Amino acid sequence: MLYLIASCIALLFGPLFYRYFSSGSGLQKGLDGFIFVSLGGLVLIHILPELLEHGGFITLFFVLLGVWGPTASEKLFHRYSTVTHNITLSLGIGGLLLHTITDGGAMVLAQQEGNSTLLALGVIMHRLPVGVAIWWLLKPQVGTRWASAVLAAMMILTSVGYFAGEQLLTQLSLENTVYLQAFVTGSILHVVLHQPHGHQQEDKQGKYQYQAGIGSLLGLGLLALLLLMDTGGHEHAHQDHGSEQFVSWLLTISPILFASYVIATTRFALGLRPTHHSLALRWLQRLAGPEALLISLLLLGPWFALFQTLGLLAIGTLLTVTQVKITDPHPTLPESAWRFGFGQLVDRSAPWIILSLVLANVIGHPSVPLENPALQVFILLLVFLPMRFCNLGTVILALALAYSGWSEIAVAFTLLAAPVVSIGQLKLMNWKQGLMLGGILLAGLMVADQLSLSSAMTLHLPDTVNSIGLAIIILLFGASLLRLGPRQFLSRLMINMKSAPHHHDHVSGHSHTTAHSHSHAKANHAEHHHPHK
Repeated sequence: MLYLIASCIALLFGPLFYRYFSSGSGLQKGLDGFIFVSLGGLVLIHILPELLEHGGFITLFFVLLGVWGPTASEKLFHRYSTVTHNITLSLGIGGLLLHTITDGGAMVLAQQEGNSTLLALGVIMHRLPVGVAIWWLLKPQVGTRWASAVLAAMMILTSVGYFAGEQLLTQLSLENTVYLQAFVTGSILHVVLHQPHGHQQEDKQGKYQYQAGIGSLLGLGLLALLLLMDTGGHEHAHQDHGSEQFVSWLLTISPILFASYVIATTRFALGLRPTHHSLALRWLQRLAGPEALLISLLLLGPWFALFQTLGLLAIGTLLTVTQVKITDPHPTLPESAWRFGFGQLVDRSAPWIILSLVLANVIGHPSVPLENPALQVFILLLVFLPMRFCNLGTVILALALAYSGWSEIAVAFTLLAAPVVSIGQLKLMNWKQGLMLGGILLAGLMVADQLSLSSAMTLHLPDTVNSIGLAIIILLFGASLLRLGPRQFLSRLMINMKSAPHHHDHVSGHSHTTAHSHSHAKANHAEHHHPHK
């Protein structure tokens, strides 16, 4: 009973936090960063792998439908965009209400003999961001009365789940509602991504990015705490490819990733910079770093590293000889090598590294039937085209896919294609250049199909070194979040997509343009040409 009371009290912190944080624009940005990271991270790292465990590959379709369906509807039926958005919001809230019943049942299970109480504590802790999110989403649009009613309904339904017994919980089990919950999960992500609170003030000059960064770091801390609690005594079978797997990957790559940033700092100090007059050396840095090759050599093995080196050498030679310009160049460069290696490069690579780990954690899930190498390559091609992976994000994705059991062909294709096969880059090529690039990639696939590239000669560091490396990477990525704020931090992931401002005219009478129109405009990414010819 004590757990039930504590979970209800945790929800009530939502209005209190909102009242305090909404008193100023900076604090409001901090609240936005907290919700964006804690709720978004909980969905991507914890909830989505669990849904895949129970629903399989088709679950991703319903999640994407929930994320992109409302946006597509608003573009097709612009006059009714408010209605579409409100329906999406209602679905998200409805899904959270449904989930509260199972939360109540989870607290009952946690009190049974042999089960860990950490499960109940995890339920209580994750009520904090949920309570804040409910108030953050609803109060600006429908007012205090309806927001309070939803919180009250969540408390009532939690009590129903707590006292209902096993029969009701069986009917509402994840197996019976997995596709509904997948669609609702996508709806929640849509609402979080598009900042639905109507009176949010625009931050065109980035005055409040520091506050947004503070909020995101607090959200990251809460997310880490929830995931640590989840690993203790949770009965779900997806732990071998969920949050524990995610943390394991981070521990493995962190020391080598830090060494890569050191190499990048050194080559910048020695004169190998993104603004180098030589197009060949600029392509070398774009495709390989060469710091990315260190990760391939030490963690994928010497044969993958040799394959990557030769393949990228062929691609770089082609693009240099045919004078292909580089998309998305560095807008400006710092004078200090340290500020480049541990500042600007971290800002540009950290989002891709996180995306690569989350992506491999999802599409590499055992419940996703992608054993066929040709299908794996096709899926990867669909992922690469709208994006522009950096070289470090590329090797991290390849590494995570290899750890997930994907074929050597898919891993090899990732190493060659991810940094160059994107819509933004392909637009700067003519059809002959694109055809020759495709020929090199096809030749690489044929080589990977005929030869075994895996090797047992990979580096295994002591746990202490891995933990220290992870702590350093967390500090570097945390500093980047603090500088940019979470939305600008992640805006690089959609650098090739022209995203129009996402408007909603809410019932409260406010009109706003959200941060969905990303704040990388000042980097002038629309001009895809290098300042040096």
